[in-house]
Amino acid sequence: MRAIHVLRTLMAAAVVPLASASAPDAHAASPIVVACGESALVDAVNTANAAGGGSLLLAPLCTYTLTSAHSSGGAGQSPGLPNITTPISMAGLATRITRAPSAPAFRIFEVDGPSQVPGANGQLTMGAVTVSGGDAGLGVGGGIANLGGSVALTGSTVRDSKASYGGGIYTDGTLILTGSSVTANTAGVNGGGIFTNAGGVVLIGSGVVGNTPNNCGALPPVAPAC
Repeated sequence: MRAIHVLRTLMAAAVVPLASASAPDAHAASPIVVACGESALVDAVNTANAAGGGSLLLAPLCTYTLTSAHSSGGAGQSPGLPNITTPISMAGLATRITRAPSAPAFRIFEVDGPSQVPGANGQLTMGAVTVSGGDAGLGVGGGIANLGGSVALTGSTVRDSKASYGGGIYTDGTLILTGSSVTANTAGVNGGGIFTNAGGVVLIGSGVVGNTPNNCGALPPVAPAC
């Protein structure tokens, strides 16, 4: 019990800079502590969206296993979690969010900006979380589909996901990876790791390796991220 208390204390300290990076004003409320379970995570994302943004403190050492899609999605597939339409930060500690192997195909995250959903302001900031097992089928972004929003990952991993474009991550917004990795993802057409349709990609001490058929792809005149 003492060890879990220490982990939660460390995570609570970590969630402050994550929140401030995405929405300083919207995140004045206390972080939402998310129990280790699919429904708890889905409810927490819905609560944060309804409040105009929020900070989620994920359970340490937890695997959140998603068994079904919980929203309607764009670009060819629905997401396992509710669409991110507001500034939301998630702080984990050896935490994993994955699709159950027996579940229907769905991507894990969709982050919506105004170009995708009028009035949306999707910003996902995430630390110490592994995203895995997403399957967007013939759509884009098996792990994360950033559709006109912004995504910032720190100390996180996107792996073992697939889509036509951007098996790991598809982006037409802003994508920043710090100390993170995108690996072992597959694209049916292009961008096994990351596919950049528009916007910018910044890699800081991060690796995009071991993806199929390539690590990074893009449509001209946009340059691949790596």
